[in-house]
Order: sequence, then structure tokens, then C-alpha cells
Amino acid sequence: MPTTKQAVAAIVRHIGLDEGRVGAVARALTDDSVLPPGAPGKSPDLSPQDVASLMLGAALDVPLRAVADAVATYRELTPAGTPIDVLPASLQYAAGNFLDGLADYPENARHLRIEVVSTWREITIHYADGSTRRFVEPGADASRWQSNGHRRSTVINGAAFADAVRDLFGGK
Repeated sequence: MPTTKQAVAAIVRHIGLDEGRVGAVARALTDDSVLPPGAPGKSPDLSPQDVASLMLGAALDVPLRAVADAVATYRELTPAGTPIDVLPASLQYAAGNFLDGLADYPENARHLRIEVVSTWREITIHYADGSTRRFVEPGADASRWQSNGHRRSTVINGAAFADAVRDLFGGK
């Protein structure tokens, strides 16, 4: 299992996010128990899901003091804003489950783009065929902007995310 330092390096190297920001986000997520803390004299071991949370936190444009809460909120976003309990059993998953699935099977991410919108709570998955899947807060209208202002987001190349995960966990 990779350490937090190795995960930060892989995200910086493959995805191209700012090293200082990714490291600071990792510390903030560790301090708030989103990432495992490790033991005295021993670096923590991260799972693929932890790497997905770190990538999400680093992509968010929020203050460090709010990054753990933001990661938790974004992981709970639902497909098209539909409340989870009214979806058919096969569709009862949130954005966090989707990102965890991509981390577990990184080859599935190769032809995607993952857009993390910071202006309002939204994660949009862009497929190679031009279709999209939007994860927004339950009850929100995914077909409309959630703000009157501009849209500020970070787009992550799915192949870069897959490469980072493969670099850390080998050829899954």
C-alpha cells in the first residue's frame, strides 16, 4: 500500500495538480481523519478510495479548513440530484461510490474526464461519446447552473487519474 507522500507525488506527477496544494490537502484530510493517520514512526498506508478522496480534495477550490467537509459533501452528491432512496437498487450510488469504482478499476477511467465544479457542488463525468453524468446535491436540477455567476471547475483527465492509481497500486 502506498504512503500519503507517494500518493501526493503520483497525483502531482500524473494529474499535474500543484504539489504544495496537494500536500496541504493531504495534511488537512489526515488531520480531519478522512485519510488514515499512520502510527508513530510509520507512514499511513492509503487505499485506492483514499487516493480518490485526496484527488477530489486537491481539485476543490475551497480553503484548507473546509476541505474535509467539502470532500464529504461532494462524495454524497447523487446522479442528477435524485435522492438515493427513490432510485432503483442498481442506481443507488453517490459520486463517492463512482470515484471509488474508478480507483478500484482505473482502466474504466481512461476515456473519461472528471470535472469538479467549485462554484457550486457538482461533479460531472464526461464520456468519450460526448455524454455526461452529473452528480449534484439531492433535489438540485442537474440541467441548470446552480449559481448566477460564472462556473469555476477543475477538469481531471481520466487517463491521468488511471495512471496515478496504477503507479501506486500496480496493474489492476
